[in-house]
Amino acid sequence: MTDNTKTKPRVMLAAVDTGDYDVERSLDELGELCDTAGAEVVATLTQKRPTFDSATCIGSGRLEEMAQLCESLEIDQIIFDTELTATQIRNIEDVTDTHTIDRTMLILDIFAQRATTKEGKLQVELAQNKYRLPRLAGMGLKLSRLGGGIGTRGPGETKLETDKRHIRSRISFLEAELKEIEARRSLQRKRRKKDNVLCAAIVGYTNVGKSTLLNALTDAGVLAENKLFATLETTSRSIILPDGRSVMLIDTVGLISRLPHHLVEAFKSTLEEAASADVILHICDASDDDIALKTKVTNELLNDLGCEGIPVVTVYNKCDLVTDPSILNQEGVVRISAKEGRGFDNLLQAIMKALPETAKRMKLLVPFANAGLLAKIREEGVIYSEDYTADGIEVDALVDIKLISACEQYRA
Repeated sequence: MTDNTKTKPRVMLAAVDTGDYDVERSLDELGELCDTAGAEVVATLTQKRPTFDSATCIGSGRLEEMAQLCESLEIDQIIFDTELTATQIRNIEDVTDTHTIDRTMLILDIFAQRATTKEGKLQVELAQNKYRLPRLAGMGLKLSRLGGGIGTRGPGETKLETDKRHIRSRISFLEAELKEIEARRSLQRKRRKKDNVLCAAIVGYTNVGKSTLLNALTDAGVLAENKLFATLETTSRSIILPDGRSVMLIDTVGLISRLPHHLVEAFKSTLEEAASADVILHICDASDDDIALKTKVTNELLNDLGCEGIPVVTVYNKCDLVTDPSILNQEGVVRISAKEGRGFDNLLQAIMKALPETAKRMKLLVPFANAGLLAKIREEGVIYSEDYTADGIEVDALVDIKLISACEQYRA
């Protein structure tokens, strides 16, 4: 008999506090990432230092303490809340005899677990290979047959160069594949612009409820879990606004503080959906104590993507969980609960106001002699009802902006 029960790997979180960011908050987020990855956090170790140790990131005394904790607590893995070099990883593992990774490697692993579409898998693999390439040389004996030095050159060096060439070749292939996908995505965006399709990009920090909102508004059926990076792929669904206009809602990958630049580069074509949108829905978790920091992270990335000038509707989600009433009294935000379906009317009204006026709903009485106008209205917009009377044709229609002036004289 064998026990097939899967146990969660026991991990220790480690961080060096240099004063550059709030380590406690960052470690809390790292713990959430571990939960998403399927690991159990059993210990946390921090150290205040003016700079990172170039050889081991953390100080030698603290590293010895870490080794003792790993042995006594049966730690399977150490996860550092910063980006480590290959040499640092090797030196830490030599002392602790425990597999060690960093924040970036953890996020990449989560993305690899979550990617389901071809584009998502290509993006993750590209980010992984770009992360590994500069670290190959520092991995030493792990990636060579004999190692370096007098009398050992050749096989080890050849293996390292072979690995580098393989990864560079793979990176080139992945970039070419993604360029094709990006070109198709760009054509889709141009087609939407040409067809006057209005687009609203849903952006925000990871796990603020973007997918839940899309599902609630459109029955999209997108995976929505209370975990970081529950979904990675872009999903688009159309909704009808109260004024009769149709708008395409586009869900985008969630953001996170200190998001590895390899991932930003790999997912840039996905994130650029926001830069081409007519309006951006910035979703925030109103129940999160760190809402201000996470809002800042999202705004900074939107600026980096060139989203200046695009109207932004700030949406406070999860208002049903808010205990601080001052959050709910802020001006200039739309308050909703995507899970409970509350506040959607106000949200749709805010989207309508933020979108450029491309069409207008009008009730008209068109004389029979000018019935040809209705054909133009039908071609460019929508006719909801049509009734023939003695005085002419009564219509309720969504009139394209190009025809509004011609229709004004026939307003009913």
